Amino acid sequence: MTRILVVRLGAMGDILHAMPAVDRLRQALPNAEITWVLEPRWMPLLAGTGLANHLLPLDRRDLLSIWIAARWLRKWKPDIAIDFQGLWKSAITALVSGAQRRIGFSPKQLREPEAGVLYTDMLESPSEHVVLKNLDLVSSLGLNAPLRNLGPKGFPEGKLPEGKFVLAAPFAGWKSKQWPIERYIEIGKRLQQNHQMNLVLNVMPGAELPASDFLWRHESGMDGLIDATHRAHAVLGLDSGPLHLAALLGKPGLALFGPTDPARNGPHGSTVRVLRSPGAATTYKRDNEISPSMMQLDTDRVWQTLEEVL
Repeated sequence: MTRILVVRLGAMGDILHAMPAVDRLRQALPNAEITWVLEPRWMPLLAGTGLANHLLPLDRRDLLSIWIAARWLRKWKPDIAIDFQGLWKSAITALVSGAQRRIGFSPKQLREPEAGVLYTDMLESPSEHVVLKNLDLVSSLGLNAPLRNLGPKGFPEGKLPEGKFVLAAPFAGWKSKQWPIERYIEIGKRLQQNHQMNLVLNVMPGAELPASDFLWRHESGMDGLIDATHRAHAVLGLDSGPLHLAALLGKPGLALFGPTDPARNGPHGSTVRVLRSPGAATTYKRDNEISPSMMQLDTDRVWQTLEEVL
């Protein structure tokens, strides 16, 4: 039996972008034993998907977690390790596993090019989108399989509207990718007046939001977000994990993009439309202010496009 180690430690959107490639592994090698090593907080994304036989948590801030994961991997002894992340931390994880074959992208396609010295096999993918790059990495092994609908199930947390609603997660890891909260309020007002729908904002417990009759606050962890995404009629998203979850689940929606390039990082699939200001400058600098290109997406333009989606 072939043992395959999948290394994609985080973050949320990146794990979702790797799932189609791991599903291709699963379909092409149904008898393989697959372990996916990842940060503990992202484990609900894979629960119940059947993509991996084992989910191995690895918290790099916890020495005990590192020791347990390393010990388990050395005992398990994978034949192949596939590093979808391309950082020193992921390449070292593949090395420590003891896998004789360690596969990753070529240095010019790695965020930390020097990490490539730890691979035995490297691929320079011709694709632009991250999902397709990951699929290319699996195809380089001579494996192929059709794409399937994937997605975790989650479970209910917090209260949601009884009727149809549009779901938004207004915060992103980089503030530069966010859209002003005041504009969500206006979108929520128009949804209520024109479609009798609520705009639900999913946030972590304790997050600060302005009080408004036109916003429905939904506090939850990862499982609650997954469940709410399944229940939503549509989504209004940013370049962040919740948007990529919606795309993976085949939800209709609208994605607002500014500093990052949707050709590389946009929602994969055909159900989510992308709105980006013409001439927006592409940058991956993690600024602490909302990007001017996001500010250029005015409420009227977003509303018009969202209505087309609805």
